[in-house]
Order: sequence, then C-alpha cells, then structure tokens
Amino acid sequence: MVTQIKTEKLYSPEEYLSLEVNSEEKHEYINGEIISMIGGTPNHNKIAGNLYAALNLALKRQPYQVFITDQRLWIPTEKIYTYPDVMIIEGELQFQEGRRDTLTNPIIIAEVLSTSTEGFDRGKKFAAYRTISTFKEYILIDQYTMQVEQFTKTESGQWLLSEYRGEESKLSLKFIDFEITLADLYDKVNFDS
Repeated sequence: MVTQIKTEKLYSPEEYLSLEVNSEEKHEYINGEIISMIGGTPNHNKIAGNLYAALNLALKRQPYQVFITDQRLWIPTEKIYTYPDVMIIEGELQFQEGRRDTLTNPIIIAEVLSTSTEGFDRGKKFAAYRTISTFKEYILIDQYTMQVEQFTKTESGQWLLSEYRGEESKLSLKFIDFEITLADLYDKVNFDS
C-alpha cells in the first residue's frame, strides 16, 4: 500500500484514534505522525486477496483467525498503529486496552511490497513487528516479480530467511499447516501493468 505523510503536527495515540474512527480513509500512526494510506495497485490487491482467501479456507474450524488490510494493529513499544496486508491470530483475539477494534497479538504477518513502502516494510516496520511477543513469522511478497521472502523466528530468537521464486515454488508456513504455490498466490497478477 502506498503511504503519504498527512501532516507535520505530532498527535497523541488518543487523538489519532479519535480522527481514525471517524475517517473515511485509513491512516497509519507512527510515533506521533499520521500517515495517509493511499490506494494500492490491482496487483497488490490480488496478491493480498489470494493469500487471505487461501488461508481463510485452509484454516476453517481451526484455532486461527485471518485478517486482511482493514484490521488495525497496535504495537505499543513503538507507538505504531498499522494495517498489515494479512495477519493471522492464534486463539483468542487480544485487543488494545479499552478498544474492541485494534488487535495486539498476531503470530504471522504478510506484507505485499510496493516501491514506496518496501524499505519501511523491510526495516523499521519489521523491527517494530519483532517487538510483539506473539509474532513468529513475516512474509514479504513482491508485487512486481514472482518472489516471496519468509522470515521465521527460531527458539533462540534468531530470524531465518527463506526465499521462493517462480510459479512452481511453494510457500510453506512454519507455524501453521499451510502451503501455497506461487502460481496460486500470484493468480491473475499482471506483471506487465
């Protein structure tokens, strides 16, 4: 998703939530700054939708809940509110204190990379996600080529990288019994557009 800074004024988390609840657009909040979430590309939408649909179907009647782009996540140690492209919660939903619309306990997050957000998604956002105690797996999906990077947390707290390329490759999640071919993940994606 493409982002753009909305203003240079710094806001408190409470001010942000008050504005966000009444807004027709989505905004991220990063340590006082409110950042407008500008619409994504058709490829971005298709990839996130394909992953969400496959996960939602595969995890039916299992103790997992899958969310796509509109579900807000709070990262308290970094003072960030964000909307991951896809996230998975294991067991009961844990909400930010005093709220019923903001989650705090994902185990897996997937982001579809765009030119404008790739550096942030790989760097500061990934670092912020790693402060979430339940977080164990991070999937970065390129929307311009058929390439996926998977970071998994080891028992010793290290993060291991696995890479997948080409339509025959299969992304297998480590912490959930789920597998998808890149051909299915990228179904109907047009790399020429």
